[in-house]
Amino acid sequence: MEELSIFQTIVLAIVEGLTEFLPVSSTGHMIITQSILGIKSTEFVKAFTVIIQFGAILSVVWLYWKSFFQLNHCKIFDKEAVKDKKGLAKATVYIKRFLKKYDFYWKLLVAFIPAAVFGLLLSDYIDDLLESVTVVAVMLVLGGIFMIFSDKLFKNQEEDTPLTDSKALKIGFSQCIAMIPGVSRSMATIMGGLSQKLSRKHAAEFSFFLAVPTMFAATCYKVLKLYKSGGTQLLMDNMTTLVIGNAVAFIVGVIAIKFFISFITKYGFKAFGYYRIVVGAIILVMIGLGYNLEIA
Repeated sequence: MEELSIFQTIVLAIVEGLTEFLPVSSTGHMIITQSILGIKSTEFVKAFTVIIQFGAILSVVWLYWKSFFQLNHCKIFDKEAVKDKKGLAKATVYIKRFLKKYDFYWKLLVAFIPAAVFGLLLSDYIDDLLESVTVVAVMLVLGGIFMIFSDKLFKNQEEDTPLTDSKALKIGFSQCIAMIPGVSRSMATIMGGLSQKLSRKHAAEFSFFLAVPTMFAATCYKVLKLYKSGGTQLLMDNMTTLVIGNAVAFIVGVIAIKFFISFITKYGFKAFGYYRIVVGAIILVMIGLGYNLEIA
């Protein structure tokens, strides 16, 4: 028996694709959308909101496939280039060439490690927070205030600086802040990149790249947990829903990424800050007036 209608599936997938790469909190918007549509937070629905992230990350791979699949074409074992060197010196050259060739993947791994560690340690606590619309609203407002001033805080950073291992690790730690619903993984990592003197464009693109291992790991972990708890049949019964959700998230994600890069390069982040504050404030007012937005 399918737990989501086709309409609910498409709406949730559109929200995921639109907001995953924008600094407005995809998790927050998914929770809010579930509340509005009256979708109960069942084990499958929780898994669905994570699994359709796979479609979103494919949009990054699709748009930036050269970065992911065309390695730096240096010849690791070019004997002519090191023929006059001996012993340790020759080995050092080979190691440096190897690291240069796989530098892109290495920096993604370095940045990914903090979220992987804290995600495993705090998974149960994070699941509890994911059901709180109040937490989402508050973090939307606080994050929005920060984003309004971010353009001034990180002004004059149009020139790229090299992304070192140390910088990648610091961006990785900033990603951990996004485990609080409403913060936004995209906002946390982009601001982390800007704090490390990256340009807006470079910071946003590295945020997209980092989403691939992070969201892929989250998807696999959620599927594994569901499988261990006997949810294999549940996944099979809802396979059509999962396929549609991933397909829609992929298409919308491609559009959202293209728009976002163009927009922030020209206008910065202030508009997203105001949007976050308005949405968060509306939710807090509705809760204050007695509307029950919490997910059942």
